[in-house]
Amino acid sequence: MPPLADRLRPKTLDEVVGQRHLLAPDMLLRRVVETGQIPNLIFYGPSGVGKTTVASILAKQAGKTLHRLNGTNMSTADIKAIVGELDTFAGMGGVLLYLDEIQYLNKKQQQSLLEFIEDGRITLIASTTENPYFYIYNAILSRCTVFEFKSVPSAEIAKAVRRAFAVMEQDKGRTIRVPDEVVAQISTGCGGDVRKAINAVELLALAAREADGELTVTAEDAAAAAQKSAMKYDREGDEHYDLLSALQKSMRGSDPDAAVHYLARLLEAGDLPSVCRRLMVCACEDVGLAYPQIIPIVKASVDAALQVGLPEARIPLADAVVLVATSPKSNSAYLAVDAALADIRAGRSGSIPRNLQNKHYDGADNARKGQFYKYPHGFPGRWVAQQYLPDALEGREYYHFAENKTEQAAKTYWDAVKRKSEP
Repeated sequence: MPPLADRLRPKTLDEVVGQRHLLAPDMLLRRVVETGQIPNLIFYGPSGVGKTTVASILAKQAGKTLHRLNGTNMSTADIKAIVGELDTFAGMGGVLLYLDEIQYLNKKQQQSLLEFIEDGRITLIASTTENPYFYIYNAILSRCTVFEFKSVPSAEIAKAVRRAFAVMEQDKGRTIRVPDEVVAQISTGCGGDVRKAINAVELLALAAREADGELTVTAEDAAAAAQKSAMKYDREGDEHYDLLSALQKSMRGSDPDAAVHYLARLLEAGDLPSVCRRLMVCACEDVGLAYPQIIPIVKASVDAALQVGLPEARIPLADAVVLVATSPKSNSAYLAVDAALADIRAGRSGSIPRNLQNKHYDGADNARKGQFYKYPHGFPGRWVAQQYLPDALEGREYYHFAENKTEQAAKTYWDAVKRKSEP
């Protein structure tokens, strides 16, 4: 008999537990699926939350020849076999490739799919438990839409747990007494992983004790079955994102002790990619121009960590976290680009000034012919006053020097240069 989790696998999107932010009737993914046109998709999220199930449901609705591959054991030859089918009768309507664990494919294997994804002969639905922006080739990402699957809330898992116990009762032909505290223990202790919760139900039902003529599942047994999921719950649930937030805010707040503490908790949960991403963001956003050399230093630490993997990755990451936490801070460039983006999004832009344009021909309607660009290197101090912003934004200031040694040194330098150049 197949495992209980396989027997309970949903057959329609409405049966999927959780993921309402993607699958509710008014959500984007649901609306796309209902059109009958399946685009290239990447499903990203922790294990046991419905990625494979949803992909399987979509594949059945696509009306195309379906192939399934798993990145953990596939080879380039497997991809070539699918490509070889495209010009045959079986591939006339197109091929849908469901690729599980795509993060295990190397760059060459991923590149071999590009041409066929581009021209539509292969529709790709891929799933991954790792951040796709770290593990999937950029050219593949640019041709796919990424949807993030989240850990399933315990209230939703509880429904699946009760249904699983009901099926086990049918299998055994006997009533199984399941206290509410057992359902709660499994639902909250399996880290948002529906498959793990159902596996726990199957184990507990098989091992249920006889008491007063009926089978009973105890809270102690439920705790033992779910205890291995506690760290996964911390890593993938709300606390996971709280830890990432605490790590960045501790580095931003220049507290190396707190920063190292949260780093250790995240590494113990095994989330190396998220730590690396948050470190890079913090180096650029919070240290920034106060110590601009930190950006390549942190990047080198992140590269080293990803190359050696855990547990050794903790060493370069600790170096980087302490460096970021103890470095001077400036968000001046971050504020500048956000202010510029706000103007662009509000429609405030205007034409590029004539002196900056990359053209050398003036039409007959231009009364003042010529580009009039002043080459800064031809002037004292390598600077000359001229207009760079569009007319509509002339005089607008986005960047303001922050009060740190590096930026104040730059300000002093340019103030002196510009004063000398004044007529």
